[in-house]
This record gives sequence, structure tokens and C-alpha cells, in this order.
Amino acid sequence: MDRQHVVTALENALTDVLERPVTGLTGDVKLFADLHLDSTTMLEMLMFLEDSIGLIVDPEELDADDFVSVDAFTDFVLATQGRQVAA
Repeated sequence: MDRQHVVTALENALTDVLERPVTGLTGDVKLFADLHLDSTTMLEMLMFLEDSIGLIVDPEELDADDFVSVDAFTDFVLATQGRQVAA
């Protein structure tokens, strides 16, 4: 899975969760500040990504810094997927 695939999956998840189109995300977009996510919508987004791309998240791996921006979240997803493939 590459960065663009993750960003596209994130756009689809956010479109579903926020019930409005979310497209054209760039790496510097802030998930909470710019898109107005909260903890509930973040959890819904993670559940959508679990279903759509098979993301498996260990709650103990979650760190607030992973959700600061699109780039940070993409890095988190790619690292998580990398650990799952290696396991």
C-alpha cells in the first residue's frame, strides 16, 4: 500500500463519517483543526478504515501525534500495515 492509496482511503472514510465530500487532501491538512474531527468521528474513521483497507489498530499503539495531520496519519497507517505484514 502506498501513500496515495492511504490518502484516498482516508478521503473516503472522512466523506462517510463527516457526511460531506472530502477530496484533495494534502499532507499538511490538520485533522482536528481543519476538518473539525473529534474523538468520536476519529473512532468512526478508524472503523471505516478497518473495513475498507483492513487496518488493524491496537489501542495501545494510538498516539495523539499520529492524528495531527494527514501526513502524520498516513505515516501511522503505513507503519501499522508494515508491522502487520511482517508479523
